[in-house]
Amino acid sequence: MQTHLADSFRNTPDGDAAERILRSCVHCGFCLATCPTYQLLGDELDSPRGRIYLMKQVLEGATPTAKTQLHLDRCLTCRNCETTCPSGVEYGKLLDIGRHVVEEKVGRSVSETATRTALKAGLGTPLLFNTALKLGQSVRSLMPASLKTSIPAAEAAGDWPASRHTRRMLVLQGCVQPGLKPNINAATARVLDHIGISLITANEAGCCGALPHHLNDSDAGLAAARRNIDAWIPHLDAGMEAIVMTASGCGVMVKDYGWLLRNNSAYAEKAARISAAAKDISEVLITEREALSALAAHAAPKRIAYHPPCTLQHGQKLSGGVEALLTDAGFELTPVAEKHLCCGSAGTYSILQPALASQLKARKLGHLQAGRPELIATANIGCLAHLQSGSPIPVRHWVELLDTALSTS
Repeated sequence: MQTHLADSFRNTPDGDAAERILRSCVHCGFCLATCPTYQLLGDELDSPRGRIYLMKQVLEGATPTAKTQLHLDRCLTCRNCETTCPSGVEYGKLLDIGRHVVEEKVGRSVSETATRTALKAGLGTPLLFNTALKLGQSVRSLMPASLKTSIPAAEAAGDWPASRHTRRMLVLQGCVQPGLKPNINAATARVLDHIGISLITANEAGCCGALPHHLNDSDAGLAAARRNIDAWIPHLDAGMEAIVMTASGCGVMVKDYGWLLRNNSAYAEKAARISAAAKDISEVLITEREALSALAAHAAPKRIAYHPPCTLQHGQKLSGGVEALLTDAGFELTPVAEKHLCCGSAGTYSILQPALASQLKARKLGHLQAGRPELIATANIGCLAHLQSGSPIPVRHWVELLDTALSTS
């Protein structure tokens, strides 16, 4: 793709990155076949190729409009197109740049700005989120069924093993996950404890930054990244083996710290180190597969439908690991069609684009339930909450199932 960037973008860090990515696109259109929004809407401007053209025009000096912004907003950032692309176009990085530029030029209405500000504050601040969640849970039984599905019942976390092993790893607690599903990280700690690894938290760390970053508040996203880097580096210096991610959405963000802070002289090296240390829990356990097998964990046979989140299979390019670990533990995985397609959660997408998100959820649940599973498993809290809101079948994080299998072996 030939480019002629406007003077305001030429020879800038974002301009150079965007030009490199744009030039790698060969217009083939393979991405259209795997784009969820193009499949639903049939409009090429709601496909990766169409959005690339829109961003190219803006970077070359065209004036974006609210319609331009809408087409970019409708993108789930699932990055399925990156998995499909034969030319290796880094669409997600280009979209971050394009959305930020369009946001600055088009702006938002008062109501849109208020909604996005509320989401950043409400979801990104554990105290606010947990207070609101507990209030909702306290009156959940009085709510109509249509509202009850949006507020999960309160759950208790199991025991978190004491730090007693020489081998140690950090874990990112996350923003909403400790309130919604407090057992996920506790289950992870118990599984790792079984194989001689202690899992600890760094209290100074907080939101990974994905929430503000994908709402085009790059400054807040980078501030969160720098805070976490400062919290984690001393622990890596002290011998921590890895930073474990139990939410794949957080994992893909932390693994991008090195890229996002590449031009920051004070943080570039540290950010790259953090990104290298970040591991999805499936990556950790696959390398420890022999130790897990030695425990002879075999669950009572359960039919499980597994949904691989986009942030795991497309963002982190990790496929097959969770399925292998669940199979080793004795679970039967049912066949699921269109595993590559997004469920519609996509961070705050289900809130900001409810109509499209609902269609994608219904489509995904249809495929997940087709094999008559007893449980649905996934690897990201956003997918879990989104799917559970429309599913009569329990939806769990897969590591909780592995924890149960090990506990009963």
